[in-house]
Amino acid sequence: MKFSVGVEYAIHCLLYMVNSEEGKTVGIRDLATFQGISETYLSKVYAKLSKSGIIKSISGVKGGYALNRSAEEITFWDIVEAVEGSEPFFQCAEIRQNNILLDKDNLPDAYSKNPCLIKVVMLEAENEMRNYLKNKTLAWLYDEVYNKKLPKNSKQEMNEWFSNKRK
Repeated sequence: MKFSVGVEYAIHCLLYMVNSEEGKTVGIRDLATFQGISETYLSKVYAKLSKSGIIKSISGVKGGYALNRSAEEITFWDIVEAVEGSEPFFQCAEIRQNNILLDKDNLPDAYSKNPCLIKVVMLEAENEMRNYLKNKTLAWLYDEVYNKKLPKNSKQEMNEWFSNKRK
């Protein structure tokens, strides 16, 4: 399984939006320039985030995007689901029923009444990952990055960079 780069783009850019000053919006062009990523692709990712209700679009001269919920309420899983969709990662095709030795018109109960054990294991694994990612929020990430990892002046420098772009 592999997430698209859109998930990484989304989390990095949303992390900046947590850092931005309350009530301020940020534009796609500025986010893409700051992160060194494709503006076109980021626009597509942000359309998905907006559709899912994670962010909101604000029109006008000072328009752009703002978080639509608090950072404590936005989980990594919310972001993954917004960008990648809600389909299960594993799609069981029930190929066990194609076994050449089976009478397809008279399948034994082991095949017709019991779920495929491979599907069960894969869905359990996906649920474990989902639960883990639901326990990691943007607020948690913000605290880890800005309060524990980066130098103290990083937040201020970032806010100044974006403020200068908005002038």
